[in-house]
Amino acid sequence: MTAPATGRTAVRRTPRTRRALALLAPLLLLLGTLAGCTGGGGPGPEDTAHDEPGDIVVASGRDVTGKNGIRQRLIDAWNREHQDDGFRARLVELPGSADAQRSQLLGALQSGSADYDVVNLDVTWVPEFAAARLIRALPEDMIEKDVVPAVADTARWDGKVYAVPFNSDVGLLYYRPDYLRAAHVRRSDLTRVHLSWEQVQNLVRDVGKKPPRGYEKGWTTQLAAYEGRTVNALEAFASATEGFTLTGKDGRYEGNVTELMAGIAELGKRTDELYTLGDAVRSHEDTSLDDFAEGRTAFLRHWPSAYRTLHETLSESQVGVTRLPGHAVLGGQNLAVTASSPRARMARELVAFLTGKESERCLLDAGFAATRASAYKDDHVTCRLADGPGAAPTPSPTGEGTDHMPRDRHGRPAYAEHTLLPALESAVQRPRTPLYGAFTQTFTAALGPLFGDSPPGDAVLARRLDAALREALGD
Repeated sequence: MTAPATGRTAVRRTPRTRRALALLAPLLLLLGTLAGCTGGGGPGPEDTAHDEPGDIVVASGRDVTGKNGIRQRLIDAWNREHQDDGFRARLVELPGSADAQRSQLLGALQSGSADYDVVNLDVTWVPEFAAARLIRALPEDMIEKDVVPAVADTARWDGKVYAVPFNSDVGLLYYRPDYLRAAHVRRSDLTRVHLSWEQVQNLVRDVGKKPPRGYEKGWTTQLAAYEGRTVNALEAFASATEGFTLTGKDGRYEGNVTELMAGIAELGKRTDELYTLGDAVRSHEDTSLDDFAEGRTAFLRHWPSAYRTLHETLSESQVGVTRLPGHAVLGGQNLAVTASSPRARMARELVAFLTGKESERCLLDAGFAATRASAYKDDHVTCRLADGPGAAPTPSPTGEGTDHMPRDRHGRPAYAEHTLLPALESAVQRPRTPLYGAFTQTFTAALGPLFGDSPPGDAVLARRLDAALREALGD
């Protein structure tokens, strides 16, 4: 769009415009402040030849492997190796949701109110923290060729490495083999099958002909008004249009109404009330997991962490997992060194240790999605933590083992090499932009009417979404 050559164009600020401006104001202020800076990143590795002895503080969200989880155990292992160096790593877990953690980290790093040396960032936050010069550019060789390429790309912004992939995440399709067997379907083991959505619907219809006790609908997922809805929608959009992307290399909006219409149609098909549990529109990860575990559905879209959790209550004959139909979306966290760290050199060493081959194998054994292919394929790469074999949780006080997760003969989760790794390799990223917070709030809100009592037509909703994203991200 070209601006008028002369005169001043009046801007009509609708309620939607005012909401968008209010949402973007803090980020625009920050980016405006930085407009005069050069280099696009925090201090480089050459800026800190001498580190101050002391604690290397790692700020992270909650470890899903529980108290004294695998992240803490890896940090303990690093501390044992460096106990005579004058440095000690310390993990600080941030409370609240992912959005609350992002706000805490932004506020702490901008104000200098917390002495964080390493931050564990959601993959969607890396462009924002890099553009704001809150994290340091890192040497390119900190991301080795062993890292899954799609995962490695989440650690870069503006041509530079700003983080190192720590643990990944990807959407998967869990299912009830016992329900499929009871429905006399031809194949109840879907482990290495990449189903289409039409095939899933056919299986749902088969189960529905003679539903098990407590069964309600075919599948459930996370469609409440938060990041879960964004991820589910992006998976539908990416599956509807090959090569789909909403943003360019600069993070600005590059979508169009035609592709948005195709994505909305695919999302509508996936969430059709004939197949989808009604509670899905209010569900988060925990509620959808409970619904599936209680037998209310035959299928569930969830993350790799659900594999361990489901096997705590269901037997191997009751739960299986395969790739999600179409494209799945990447999640996960990356480790970055803060621009303000007085111990940047040792912080980089800690990051290298936590993301190394053995550490990634430990993360995989504990239930995370590892970022390195060797964790899935190289039998010589093992987890050798000092506090127990592999990364399995310690026994309960009664002596009963708490690890019920099926494993292959090398100790990995049984589904890791043939399901999880291919899912990671073919996964797509969420939009890469420093304004991701503005994007996901706009995207989630604009798609809300699709799940209401009187949803608009696909074309109408696509035009509204297109206009909203242009306001939020610029075009």
